[in-house]
Amino acid sequence: MSFFIKKKPFNGVKRGQPDNRKAKKRKIEPKKSRNEEITSSEDEGMQEDENLNLSSSEDENETAQDKKVRLAKLFLEEIKREEKARLEREEIDERVISKRLKEDYLKETGKLRLKVADNYSEINVDNIRTLKCKQQRNGLTCICISNDNKFLFSGSLNGVVVKYSLSDCRRVGLLPFVRNSGDETIGHSSGIFSLAISTDSKYLSVGDQAGNINIWNPDTLKHIKTLTGHKKAILGLSFKKESHTLYSCSKDKSVKVWNLDEMAYVETLFGHQDSVSAVDSLHKDRVVTSGARDLRIWKIIEETQLIYNGHMGNIDHVRFINEEHFFSGGDDGQICVWSFMRKKPLQIIESAHGKDLFNNQPRWITAIAALVNTDLVASGSYDGYVRLWKLEDNFKKSKEILKIRVQGVINALSFASDGQSLVVAVSRDYKFGRWMTVKNAKDCILVVPFNVTVG
Repeated sequence: MSFFIKKKPFNGVKRGQPDNRKAKKRKIEPKKSRNEEITSSEDEGMQEDENLNLSSSEDENETAQDKKVRLAKLFLEEIKREEKARLEREEIDERVISKRLKEDYLKETGKLRLKVADNYSEINVDNIRTLKCKQQRNGLTCICISNDNKFLFSGSLNGVVVKYSLSDCRRVGLLPFVRNSGDETIGHSSGIFSLAISTDSKYLSVGDQAGNINIWNPDTLKHIKTLTGHKKAILGLSFKKESHTLYSCSKDKSVKVWNLDEMAYVETLFGHQDSVSAVDSLHKDRVVTSGARDLRIWKIIEETQLIYNGHMGNIDHVRFINEEHFFSGGDDGQICVWSFMRKKPLQIIESAHGKDLFNNQPRWITAIAALVNTDLVASGSYDGYVRLWKLEDNFKKSKEILKIRVQGVINALSFASDGQSLVVAVSRDYKFGRWMTVKNAKDCILVVPFNVTVG
């Protein structure tokens, strides 16, 4: 490698020819008289001149050849420092890129395992932020966070969708309830049960009680398309990671696949014998759904499905932990952790949120969330707490590591993708029916921050 990075710019004068620009005589300035005053700045300049004189006297003692050698050494040392810094930067960049590529590969294959739960043992309750919007009434039902963790969207039973900025916790947009949309769709005309946003934040999908899926631009909140086909309320929506493939589930017992690049319907997946209450997906062409008393994994490419049974009651919620494991919660108060390869749960957490004081029955699991590809999951009910769980021993055991005090029914939970916060949707009533009511609760969203680093 050459030591010289830049060539000396050509100044228009060839070697061996005189440079006329240097031939001009210097103007001789008159010397100052001894009686003239010397300012402080001039005094400093004189001190610098003295230092220069000392150095110049030293330079006079060295020959021209010695001077060339000394300057060459200084120049080489500077080049070495610059090259060393550049190489260090390149090595760091290569390590970062290599680590990122490895993590992406492990994510897609479902083999990434990050152990982070021990970092979530405590929080500062004073840092919890509360978001409220007077236009959202009759219960918050669903939330979703953009993949860059900049924006949060919430939906409610009165048909309103609100967009918040997570950085400063303020409202930045709203899709209103409208009785008659007319020629231009500007809002929703029925209650909202589900929200989902694509990984690249290009599409926001909203599922309503009328069985319609409205597609919006998340940035401008402009309507793009209404997808129709379901006959009853849309209870769940999920985008396949890094794609525009959308999965929806409904009270009409079906799961549908949509291609938003073409804004077109793809196919319908049949099998559930009752309402399909939740759907989730990651990178692979697999979908997990919950309906009635069973869970199903749909292999889209192979056109097959796997059925899992284990709960004693209806299964209302299911989420992927990674590509090979998922977990579920229902009205029997159980949290079950599953492996893709086994028909029975790896573990069952009985009465995860205790028992109701009035009937001595386990409290329903009303919401769950997973920090994908880690050992951390969360659950909510109406016992006054959001609980965080650490999964251990290859998902065969678990322990509660943190309780977060929340007054009301937890209708939705979602971790930020970087693990820095947990968003909680709180209401007075359960979103699927008023079977339990917390009278003193208020409809709001809580943003619980964590001081942790994931990955």
